[in-house]
Formats: sequence, structure tokens, C-alpha cells
Amino acid sequence: MYCLTPAMAACDAPRAGFPATATALTLHGMDAATEPGDETLMLAYAAGDVTAFERLYARHRGRLYRFMLRQVHDAGLADELFQDVWQRVIAARGQWQPDAAFSTWLFRIAHNRLNDHWRAQKHRPPAPADGDERAARVPDPHTPERTLSEFEQRRRLQLALDELPEEQREVLTLRLEQELTLEEIGSITGVGRETVKSRLRYAMDKLRTRLQE
Repeated sequence: MYCLTPAMAACDAPRAGFPATATALTLHGMDAATEPGDETLMLAYAAGDVTAFERLYARHRGRLYRFMLRQVHDAGLADELFQDVWQRVIAARGQWQPDAAFSTWLFRIAHNRLNDHWRAQKHRPPAPADGDERAARVPDPHTPERTLSEFEQRRRLQLALDELPEEQREVLTLRLEQELTLEEIGSITGVGRETVKSRLRYAMDKLRTRLQE
């Protein structure tokens, strides 16, 4: 089977759970200059073409892992959840229908897996315990000699993101990092477009306030 890790290594063991040969739709005869879309690849994989899954995995693994890591702030846990999401994709391949973009479907699975995790833990991720202390140590940015470096600015942004409620951080990450539409985010998170807009607005307001302190 595959080692579904951010390192993207492939196991030498047999590919358990994958059909051995394509039965209906295959990419092998496709022009090498033609890059198939996600939906074409998923249909091919559902029909038995394992190489189609490999291409989907290579295409989306980085952005999915970054999304999971942003939500849980723990590399080991993010890796575990990342693998679980891809296992769910594998398990659901026979039921997949191209009624939504593959990326929307993938991130909906990720959203549901995160919800399962938080329910099991019976808590949402708290703000860093020393967040205020670390922010207080940031030099005054209004004097030339204390101008924040690019690294320090990113650090402050991360602290501010960590302090957002999970629902707001999730929609902000999907919007800014994954560049998904409001409709796609609503489909992933199971809320309406106006709710997505509201969460984005509150998140951006909180970020601006925090970064201006």
C-alpha cells in the first residue's frame, strides 16, 4: 500500500486496496502533452487506473498537508490526519461523482475529519498559552532601529492566526491559502455563503486589530 505521508514515499509492499488493472477508463493512452483535470483523474482512478490516483495525490498533497498543519499546530497529528483523509478518498472512490470540484470534495473530507478529531478530544485548539507574552516582546515597529524583519512579521501573523476561533481560522485559510471561492468554502464547511463571508470578515477584523497592537 502507499505510505501516505508528506514525504510522499511509496511503499514497496503490494498496493492493498487498489485495483490491479484498469477496467474502463485509463490515462495510459493520453497525449503526454495533455494534462488531465482533477475530475478526469478521479474518474480514471475510480475505474481502476492507479496512476491517476498517484497524479492526484502529487497535485494536492502539499496544500492539503499545510491546511491540516495550520488547523492542529502539531506536525505528528497533522501527518496522521493527512493520511486519514487520503484513506477516506481511497475508500470512497467508487461512490465519487463529478458533481463538485475534486478539490472541494477533498477539503470537505478534511473538514469532516477535523470535526471528528475535535469531537473526540472534546475541545477546540486554544490560543497559545504564552501568546500575549511573546507578542509583548515584539519590538516597537515605529522606530527605524526596531523595524520588524520579514521573519518577525510572519511570526506575529502566525500568532494572530492561532488566536482566531477554529471556524474563522479555517475559512480564512481556505480563502487565502487555498484560494477557494466562498461557494466552495461553504460546500466544504457545510454553511451558507453569507456565513462564510461573516466568518471571513470577523477573522480579518481580528487580525488587523491584533497586528496593529
